[in-house]
Amino acid sequence: MEVYFADESLKLLEIEPDFTGGYSQAVVRAFRKRMQMIRAAPDERDFYQLKSLHFEKLKGNRSHQHSMRLNDQFRLVVELGRGKQGNKKLTIIAIEDYH
Repeated sequence: MEVYFADESLKLLEIEPDFTGGYSQAVVRAFRKRMQMIRAAPDERDFYQLKSLHFEKLKGNRSHQHSMRLNDQFRLVVELGRGKQGNKKLTIIAIEDYH
């Protein structure tokens, strides 16, 4: 699965050890753990199988997006699609506070 970032700060959050993007260390750790799992997954079916992720399709004007749990308060918003050569593509959109 190809991974893209809608925001450069999310890319930095994954690769720069000292960058927090204004999030707590717990959220940063959860994000990096989730990114390892995303990069290892061949497609989104793996996300549905892990019930603890609460991977779900969003509704309304965000029906083209999905979210997965980072912790009790924050969720990772992603979009699924097709990348180069028809490969599956996942775009990291945002980390959002759901409370």
